[in-house]
Amino acid sequence: MASLHHSGRFCFLLSIISLVFSLFVNRGGAVYHGYVPSPWTLAHATFYGDETASETMGGACGYGNLITNGYGTDTAALSSTIFSDGYACGQCYQIRCVQSPWCYTGYTTVTATNLCPPNWSQDSNNGGWCNPPRTHFDMAKPAFMKIAQWKAGIVPVMYRRVPCNAIRKGGIRFSFQGNGYWLLVYVMNVAGAGDINRMWVKGTKTGWISMSHNWGASYQAFATLQGQALSFRLTSYTTKQTITAYNVAPSNWNLGLTYQAQVNFH
Repeated sequence: MASLHHSGRFCFLLSIISLVFSLFVNRGGAVYHGYVPSPWTLAHATFYGDETASETMGGACGYGNLITNGYGTDTAALSSTIFSDGYACGQCYQIRCVQSPWCYTGYTTVTATNLCPPNWSQDSNNGGWCNPPRTHFDMAKPAFMKIAQWKAGIVPVMYRRVPCNAIRKGGIRFSFQGNGYWLLVYVMNVAGAGDINRMWVKGTKTGWISMSHNWGASYQAFATLQGQALSFRLTSYTTKQTITAYNVAPSNWNLGLTYQAQVNFH
């Protein structure tokens, strides 16, 4: 009986080691927790702006100055096929150039910060690169130059969704706008799948108030919340994981300021 017991435990340990090794190999040498990379898929990429990436600031996600807000120049505008009405804001993608003499080896990781709108005045295969149903990445020029020579203009790429944990450090950040009766919150620095689907706010004198999606990465609540410390609850668009960030903003919070939580998605 003892030998059977030890044999069973040994087999169990072997199965665990095999599973971990399989995950390690299938994920390109890393074991992920929470959101895992999607399969590699074929698309195309172009670039917009110049080497300063100044034209990428702002954008349809509402992240404002991408440099000061931690997104840098490794960003991309997504065609509407994958922009998902703004719910894709904050998602992270690995992109590598393929099937072109202009390609460099390796890949770069970008964050979705903008929308590449359709251009119906041009053919989808000749200038209307972001026309549905095309999956397309219009990258900041510095990001594009990591995967291909800029003279290429447009290149075929392979892409996959990846967790944002490697580039989103620390807690989620909440930037406040609005007025005394309307709170508009831009949600930034989201790890895990990088995206938000639902959001709630709670003051010290209220229950949980459901916030509606405004545009991009912003959510709004029509409520009087001044003079109260604010907590937030968020649900990921992709994983449906929900986390709660308590007492993010103190009772003397102000519009125009950004507050950082102690928690993030994984």
